Amino acid sequence: MRSGYDISALLERFYAGQVAAAARLITILENGGDDAEKVLDGIFSRTDDAYRVGLTGPPGAGKSSLLYQITKRFRKKGRKIGIIAIDPTSPFSGGALLGDRIRMQSLSEDPDVFVRSLASRGSLGGISNCTDEVTDLLDAFGKDLILIETVGVGQSELEISEKAHTVVVVLVPESGDGIQAMKAGLMEIGDIFVMNKSDHKDAEMAAAEIANSLRLKDIPEGNWNPRVILTSARENTGIDELVDVIEEHRSYLEENGLIAAKRREILFSRVRNALMDRIEKRLGRSEMVREIMKNRMDDVYNGILTPYALVHELEKTVKIK
Repeated sequence: MRSGYDISALLERFYAGQVAAAARLITILENGGDDAEKVLDGIFSRTDDAYRVGLTGPPGAGKSSLLYQITKRFRKKGRKIGIIAIDPTSPFSGGALLGDRIRMQSLSEDPDVFVRSLASRGSLGGISNCTDEVTDLLDAFGKDLILIETVGVGQSELEISEKAHTVVVVLVPESGDGIQAMKAGLMEIGDIFVMNKSDHKDAEMAAAEIANSLRLKDIPEGNWNPRVILTSARENTGIDELVDVIEEHRSYLEENGLIAAKRREILFSRVRNALMDRIEKRLGRSEMVREIMKNRMDDVYNGILTPYALVHELEKTVKIK
C-alpha cells in the first residue's frame, strides 16, 4: 500500500532547512511503518552532533517554565535548539492533551528553535515511543542542543536516562518531592537536581535533604558528583547557574571520553526497544498465539497449567528461543 509520501523529496527539502518538511517527517516518524524506517535510514549518517538534555520530575514541578527560561539562555549563547515536549495522551484521540503549549509559542517564532509536542501514547516512561527518532531528526536538521521534557508520571521517569547525555531532575518543595524522588529511583539517574520554586519557605530545607541523600551515595572518586540547584522559573532566578552546570556536566563527559560511551548506550537501547516492539507486534498478529491463549487460559485458571508453563509453550510456538 502506497503512503503518498515522496520520502526522497521530503528529505531534500529537509536538508535545505525547510521547517515544513521537518514537521512532515516527524509526523511520518510518529505514524511508524516502512516510511518511518526510510526516513531514519536516510538521516542516520547525519546524526550524533547534538547534545541531549532531559528534564524530568513529577507533574507540577514547573518543567515547562524552566525549559522556557533555559532555552532563552542557550539561545543567547548562539545554540540552535530543538525542543521535544512529551505530553500525556488523550484517551479519546490519542493525541497530545497539551499540544498547543501556549507558553512555547514565543520560542517557536525564533527560526533557530524548533518545538514539537509528542503524545506519550501510553508509554510508561513518561516519554513518547518515537522520542529517539524525533531526536535524531532534529539532530540531522542542524540543532546542536536538544531539550527533552518528559510527561512527569512520577515513578516511571527513568527511561529518559537512556536518551539524554545530561538528566535534570526538577522537584518542588511543597509536595514532598524529595522523598518521592528517592522512592521513584530518580536519585539514580539525575546528573543535576533542581529545587524549583525557590521562593517557597521550605525550598532550602528540601534542597538540603536532596543534597544529604546524594552524599550517602557511594560515588567513585573522579566520577561526576550530582549538583543541587535552587531555581525559580517564575522569579527568573538560578537559571544562569543551572545552564552553567549543564555546560559543566557536558565538559566533564567530553573530557573523560564518555560522550561516545553514552551514544553506544543510547543506540543499544534503541535496537533493543525496536526488537521488542517487533516481537510484540509479531505476537499480536499471530493467529496461532491467539488460539493457544484462548484454548489454554482455562487450564491456567483451573490450576492445571501455570502461567509460566503457558509462556514457555507460546515461546516455542513463535520460535523465540
